[in-house]
Amino acid sequence: MPIPTPHITAKKGDFAKTVLMPGDPLRAKFIAENYLDNAVLVNNVRGVNGYTGYYKGKRVSVMASGMGQPSIGIYSYELFNFYDVDSIIRIGSCGSLDKDLHIRDIVIAQGACTNGNYINQYSLPGTFAPIADFNLIKKAAEECEKKKVNYKIGNILSSDMFYDESNSTLQWAKMGVLGVEMEAAALYCNALRAGKKALCICTVSDSLVNQEKETTALERQNSFTNMIEIALEVII
Repeated sequence: MPIPTPHITAKKGDFAKTVLMPGDPLRAKFIAENYLDNAVLVNNVRGVNGYTGYYKGKRVSVMASGMGQPSIGIYSYELFNFYDVDSIIRIGSCGSLDKDLHIRDIVIAQGACTNGNYINQYSLPGTFAPIADFNLIKKAAEECEKKKVNYKIGNILSSDMFYDESNSTLQWAKMGVLGVEMEAAALYCNALRAGKKALCICTVSDSLVNQEKETTALERQNSFTNMIEIALEVII
C-alpha cells in the first residue's frame, strides 16, 4: 500500500522507529507538549494526533490508537508495515483484577489474553498466545525499579466489551490475569506477524476487586506520568 495510508497522512520518514501509543489523542498531545523537544504534528486524520520529536536526544513518535482492538489494529498495522516502525509501546489504562494492584500502580503486560476475534484472522490450528518483546519487558521492569513504583508483570485481558452484560471479566482473575484493557492483544499480534516489537504498559485507573475511587478522564489524560516516563526511558 502506498503512503499516505487511508488512516495516516504522514509522509515516509515522518515517524521515528519507536512509537508510544496511548489510546487518547489528548494524551498524545500532552506527551508531545510536555516531554518532547521540537515536536511536529505528523498526523491528525479523524483527530488521531501523531507527533514526532526528541526525548533526551532520541527521536521518538507518539500517536493515539483510539479504543479497542479494531482501532489499534489498524494504526499499528500501518505503522509496522508501511511506515517502517520497529517498536510500538502502548501506554494506557487498565482496570485491576489483582487485589495487590491499586490506583496508579503499573502493569507490564507480558502476555495478552482476549475475548475478541482479532486472532481468528490468522486461521491458526489452535489457540495463539500473543506476547510482548522480552527486552522491552526487561527494560520497563528496570525503570519501574528505579522509580520505586508498585508494578507487576503478567497477563492482561484485552476485552472487546467495556460494559459486560455477562459480568464475566472477574473470571479471568482466577487464572492470574492482572488487569483488563481493550487493545494489547491486537497490538501484539500485529507486531509478531510483522516481525516487530511491542509492549503494553498500563496504569491502573480503577479496580474491579478493591473499593477504590476510579480516576477521572482528565486525571488519566494528564497525570499518568510515571507510565509515560517509564516508556520514554525504555526507548533510551
